[in-house]
Amino acid sequence: MSMTQNFWFLIIGLLFSIFFFLEGFDFGVGMSIKGLAKNEAERDSLISSIGPHWDGNEVWLITAGGALFASFPMWYASLFSGFYLILLFVLIALIFRGVSFEFRSRMHTDSGRNIWEWAASIGSFCAPFLLGMLFTAMVKGMPIDKAGDISASFTDYVNWFSIVGGVAVALLCLLHGLNFIRLKTTGELRQRALAYSKPLYWVLYAGEVVFAILVYVYTDFFTDKPLSTLLILVAIVALSVIDHVGTLMDHEKLSFFSTGLTLVGVVVLLFNGLYPRVMIANNPKFSILAADASSSPYTLHIMTIVTLSILPIVLVYFIWSYWVFRKRIQTKGVSHAE
Repeated sequence: MSMTQNFWFLIIGLLFSIFFFLEGFDFGVGMSIKGLAKNEAERDSLISSIGPHWDGNEVWLITAGGALFASFPMWYASLFSGFYLILLFVLIALIFRGVSFEFRSRMHTDSGRNIWEWAASIGSFCAPFLLGMLFTAMVKGMPIDKAGDISASFTDYVNWFSIVGGVAVALLCLLHGLNFIRLKTTGELRQRALAYSKPLYWVLYAGEVVFAILVYVYTDFFTDKPLSTLLILVAIVALSVIDHVGTLMDHEKLSFFSTGLTLVGVVVLLFNGLYPRVMIANNPKFSILAADASSSPYTLHIMTIVTLSILPIVLVYFIWSYWVFRKRIQTKGVSHAE
């Protein structure tokens, strides 16, 4: 593979990592709307905590898809055609989650607000769960023919590995969201987020053990890259322990960044095992290699120049926007309806 092909493989991984780090806590806060908040004022606080950020964070997923289309068109074609149903359900979940915030604010009855709050919570769970299923099913291997087309059955998409992968990503997003709530709120809501997160770490540890076993059983990661796979898995567990310690010590920033980096670690694990392939076939000779799936060298060269010019500006803008909205959300009080 050329330097630019390697660079764009890393860029795709970086974009998905940024997406899960930033949008992960949005998903977690969304999942908490119905379970954590006890009244309308607290639900208002939760939605306000991600209000300035959630739509901007979703852009990283669109950017990753666009970069995938431009840099590795064969990867994009095989992935988006083979997984179009899962991606359609992800899109539906994101749409319902997005419109729910706007529609809820325009409802004048408790029942109307309740419907859209459930839409936000369910959409916030389904999106990371389905994305986790997609990525784990992709690295498990799919029935791909020599033309790069996927002809899969239900069990190729839905199996123990993909279900555990989906649950793991959703659980990490929930913990990431609870840690963000601790960063952004005060009083009883913050303390409740702290209390809710503590027992979830034991579920997370059990899930990570099961996930590591399934990686060994269902993928070739330990065969092709045993050392790097083991080191990344150890790093994921270590970050979870750091996160847990930060929660027990009520060190909110440590907890927040640790859960975010744990999500990044999962992306790194999958991309490390995937390389130098971009799609893994059940028949190894039909696996799609990054070197064969990429755009022309000239296209990648131009894209590299543009990306290196624009990406730093975008990152500075995102950092600035988080700095502007860094203050905690104050729960005003219980609404009239409550």
